[in-house]
Amino acid sequence: MKVFYDRDADLSALKGKRIAILGFGSQGHAHALNLRDSGMDVRVGLRKDSPSWEKARKQGLKVMETAEAAREADVIMMLVPDEMGAEIYEKEVAPALKPGKYLAFGHGFNIHFKFIKPPKDVNVFMIAPKGPGHLVRSEYVKGRGVPMLQAVEQDPSGDSEKVALAYGSAIGGGRAALIGTTFREETETDLFGEQAVLCGGLTELIRAGYETLVAAGYAPEMAYFECVHEVKLIVDLIYEGGIANMRYSISNTAEYGDMTRGPQVIGPQVRETMKRLLADIQSGKFANEWIDEYRSGLKNFRRMREEAARHPLEKVGADLRAFMPWLQSERLVDRTRN
Repeated sequence: MKVFYDRDADLSALKGKRIAILGFGSQGHAHALNLRDSGMDVRVGLRKDSPSWEKARKQGLKVMETAEAAREADVIMMLVPDEMGAEIYEKEVAPALKPGKYLAFGHGFNIHFKFIKPPKDVNVFMIAPKGPGHLVRSEYVKGRGVPMLQAVEQDPSGDSEKVALAYGSAIGGGRAALIGTTFREETETDLFGEQAVLCGGLTELIRAGYETLVAAGYAPEMAYFECVHEVKLIVDLIYEGGIANMRYSISNTAEYGDMTRGPQVIGPQVRETMKRLLADIQSGKFANEWIDEYRSGLKNFRRMREEAARHPLEKVGADLRAFMPWLQSERLVDRTRN
């Protein structure tokens, strides 16, 4: 594994280059603001009716329509939703590509699964922060950074890695680590982590635990504290020093229950399911299913989102969080800004 830091990056590789950030969501706002604060020539590309247009403008960024930003830029970073990427690329970006330009991504999905196929004379690289954009921005402002993955897919100009490292350093990644990988490895591990552990696995484990306690007659508030609220306490300990650090910090009773009952919850059947999920990712089955869902109007996606939002756990959680006003003043996500 190759690891790079600020000392390995030469920001002059970006000096004189015009950079377009397409999208102003979680990652887009962080990349644009960090690049600007690192002295780079940045513009944000959005559709004219985007609700993010005014948010970006209010933060002092140059904002223009996507096609214009792509035409003007030497480096185009696509930070739009995966499902929209191919459509935006074909309509707004592809006509602006010229030999020697740099097309960059914050996630390898569309390149790896070939929904986007850039010309061979265009450089293609990836800088993928291992954290949400709100953390990328807040850590940069504090003088720190989050680790990021870096990969080069096409390098006709011969300097794509140099440009990628400069980009990663300019948004704060070199302060932590810029870790070399490939588009395939980043994409497949990222999707698996989201589905099996971080999002899909965790949320279903939380809801199953909550529902089990409530069905057994315990107060919903007690179930929420034990199966939702305290997840952060455990995850923070793991984040700080790994599973061993977490186990060091909890009671012996909790640690014994962890080691003896955890494998019963996440047993052989779950592990076989994880293997199947990974196989669906590797084969492209999941990617095609998701893009088909998007192209057919997201009917199932929206239905599932609405059903999840109506889960009793959400109402109980909102009521309990009202007892913790500091959560509002220390929010990572500010929807008025990004």
